[in-house]
Amino acid sequence: MTSDQAAKDARDGVIAGLVCYLLWGVLPVYFKLVQEVAPAEVLLHRIIWAVPFGALIIHVRKQWPEVRRALSHRSMLLWLATAALFIAINWYVYIAAVQSDKIFQASLGYYINPLIFVLVGVAFLGEKLRGLQMGAVILAAIGVLVLTFSGGEFPAISLVLGVSFTVYGVIRKRILIGAMPGLFVETLILFPIAIAWFLWMAQSGQASFGYGGAGISWLLVLAGPVTVIPLLLFAIAARRLTLTAIGFMQFLAPTLQFCVGLYYGEVLTTPRLICFGCIWVAVVLFSTDAIRNSRRQVVAPTAV
Repeated sequence: MTSDQAAKDARDGVIAGLVCYLLWGVLPVYFKLVQEVAPAEVLLHRIIWAVPFGALIIHVRKQWPEVRRALSHRSMLLWLATAALFIAINWYVYIAAVQSDKIFQASLGYYINPLIFVLVGVAFLGEKLRGLQMGAVILAAIGVLVLTFSGGEFPAISLVLGVSFTVYGVIRKRILIGAMPGLFVETLILFPIAIAWFLWMAQSGQASFGYGGAGISWLLVLAGPVTVIPLLLFAIAARRLTLTAIGFMQFLAPTLQFCVGLYYGEVLTTPRLICFGCIWVAVVLFSTDAIRNSRRQVVAPTAV
């Protein structure tokens, strides 16, 4: 690859990554627009409309062989089904949090997600915490404890979001499948359940789609591209950028979500401010450690 091509790929990766995390950061706005729809139905439409929209992208990117391989591989299919369960839990809790004016807690969940990832590595993979990582984890724990005991607000939503997405990420790291084909198979697994559940809601008069007016119905159809497009951009960025660059960018989304929470009038109490202050310092420590470790790996001598 020429230096010009490498520079172009890096530039395209940065653009894709920034747009991806920007979209994830303002995602609460979409769920506020469909606030009149029950969280369960919004989740169903994320699944249902992600399938045809995802199929279109899979077709354009010519990734059907990867999809067929996953569908014919029993072990991979089982892991993807487990991943689908955890991402569905994550999506539902996130939607419900936004619609119940708990965007700050949702934001906190994605701030602590990388730290939970590190703890999983320590607990189950025999990894050791480096100094700055240890400092980041301690600060995050202090922030959560302050919010719980001083603010009287146990961040259950944050922990469910952080843990469910960590489990999802760990499972996906085990499976040799691309981001887009993986998501397509996951939504395909959930699709029959989503269709059956939606039909039951429609028959019992609980559904908004088709009954709440054309505007809300079209907004629910948009749940497909709202779900799939950021992941496609993430896949493009992940191929062109280092893990350190992606890791640094990932904090953009919860920061924007925090700002959206302010916009919608959530109150930044003193305990919340202390909690987020600890988390923001933890993010700085975590990012600094990632950059240092990346540089060491680059300059480290290779064994002969």
